[in-house]
Amino acid sequence: MLFSHAFSTPRMNPFRICDRICNSTSSIHLRNLSIVSLSKSQPLKVVNIVDHDAESTRVSNLQYLLQLSAKTKSFMAGMACHAQIIRVGFETDKLTSNMLINMYSKCSLVDNAHKVFDQMPVRSVVSWNTMIGAVTKIEDEQEALMLFIQMLREGTLFNEFTISSVLCECAFKCAILECMQLHAFSIKVSVDSNCFVGTALLHVYAKCSSIKDASKIFESMPETNAVTWSSMLAGYVQNGLHEEALLLFRDYQLMGFEQDAFMVSSAVCACAGLATLIEGKQMHVVSCKSGFGSNIYVSSSLIDMYAKCGCIKEAYLVFQGVELGSIVLWNAMISGFARHACALEAMILFEKMQQRGFIPDDVTYVSVLNACSHMGLHEQGHKYFDLMVRQHNLRPSVLHYSCMVDILGRAGLVHKAYDLIERMSFSATSSIWGSLLASCRIHGNIEFAEIAAKHLFEMEPNNAGNHVLLANIYAANKRWEEVAKARKFLRESDLKKERGTSWIEFKNKVHSFTVGEINHPLIKEIYAKLDDLVKELEKLNYKVDTSNDLHDVEESKKQMLLRHHSEKLAITFGLMCLPSDIPIRIMKNLRICGDCHNFMKFVCKFTSREIIVRDTNRFHHFKDGLCSCGDFW
Repeated sequence: MLFSHAFSTPRMNPFRICDRICNSTSSIHLRNLSIVSLSKSQPLKVVNIVDHDAESTRVSNLQYLLQLSAKTKSFMAGMACHAQIIRVGFETDKLTSNMLINMYSKCSLVDNAHKVFDQMPVRSVVSWNTMIGAVTKIEDEQEALMLFIQMLREGTLFNEFTISSVLCECAFKCAILECMQLHAFSIKVSVDSNCFVGTALLHVYAKCSSIKDASKIFESMPETNAVTWSSMLAGYVQNGLHEEALLLFRDYQLMGFEQDAFMVSSAVCACAGLATLIEGKQMHVVSCKSGFGSNIYVSSSLIDMYAKCGCIKEAYLVFQGVELGSIVLWNAMISGFARHACALEAMILFEKMQQRGFIPDDVTYVSVLNACSHMGLHEQGHKYFDLMVRQHNLRPSVLHYSCMVDILGRAGLVHKAYDLIERMSFSATSSIWGSLLASCRIHGNIEFAEIAAKHLFEMEPNNAGNHVLLANIYAANKRWEEVAKARKFLRESDLKKERGTSWIEFKNKVHSFTVGEINHPLIKEIYAKLDDLVKELEKLNYKVDTSNDLHDVEESKKQMLLRHHSEKLAITFGLMCLPSDIPIRIMKNLRICGDCHNFMKFVCKFTSREIIVRDTNRFHHFKDGLCSCGDFW
């Protein structure tokens, strides 16, 4: 074909392509036929007959070329075609102008699209929708809303696609107020029950953290499709409602609908959020059966899920099994290595990805800096931070500075960490001050601990953990008067420290334990087993470390409170119930305390079992009496 040949010749100037296409029809565009009258008494007349079929063919050729330019994002060919359209005087045609707007939009030339739109003498609803879609692509929420308002003022009839496009733009900017106004408008004009509008509404509500409103819309929709279910599922995951997400996915399966890659990816993310390995493996099987095993987003979600469930080897197997790489996959794997304190593996992968032609982005650097942080590699951390700025021209964000503060603080360079905070071009977040406070706990630096704590008390007035951490720092430095004040404040205030909880999977069920657990059906047997275990460990010189306990009770009571920590109950349950040839995996909602960390090292050596504990900071792999963190966490 003429068009396919033209696009398959990369060296040909696009203007010449258009010329050749247009000239190929010019010979039949206009024919001059001389008709001589047979009557000699009549003068000679020359009649010009326009071949309208040829004119139509030429315009059709140009329109087809515009569609090809939009599809292949060949803006030079599209602009050349635009010149030919002006040349033949067809720039005011409504259909052609709509195609021009679409072509410029697909080529990311929104200003050009706007010029064509503004010059249209008559616009259709397609013209408005295409233009709104163009500004939506560049995430210009205000422009999309202004176009919609202008459309209404001019009296142009709109449809469900118009409203849904503007709603999607509000989702990009999390514009909840504008979303509510559009919701009210859609009810007023009776399009709120439309599938496209309803899906866009629940998407923007979920994106703006109004998940209850999103759920109400979903339940009230008379008609739904796969996109609707996928949006609702993703909304649950984004708002941390992972159990609800998995229940929704199960309902979708029971209804017999066809799954898509985005839905499977969201379900896998829900498993990662819950750290439920059994359900995660089931979703892995579902993804393979559905043909999405090699999908980039599904694969990256699987890598993240296995890493968060403590299975870093399985995560790497998924990574190796994907032939077509992506920066998303590399970032997921580097992040997984960092979470498991595999700093060397993370740094090697960082070099390999560049050898394969992938350029690190801001997410990549957050992951590799985290890897340095977990192992106290402050020199390597400085190297990557400088590399990010100087070589890859990336502007450090709050996350990058937070990593650097953590790296310097953990390495004992608390003064440098504070100086870095002072030099930042933006205000420090609670996570940055929290990193500094945690570093002060490790190194016993009261001066900067008080500075960090003061900021945290203002930013997080309801977080009792900051008061506890500061009191622990005072206690470690024998500042008993300040410790007493902290205890008194916690007793008299309504602040409550988050209750320590650990959970472990057994026979397709998650068993949860809190400190001093009394409700588990096997709790009596667990306490008895734990007492026997402690006696055996004491023979190996295990001693309970009560130095970090803040309770104002006598020493024997402190030892009993520490003995009944949630992770100790969970590990005892695992020893009782799980086969001896598989690792014991425990998840915890708080940072593991020093005594429990020491306890795990003794248990893994005494029982010859591998123990994997995930706390809020990282994974700890206990084996042969040692921990992967090297007692640095």
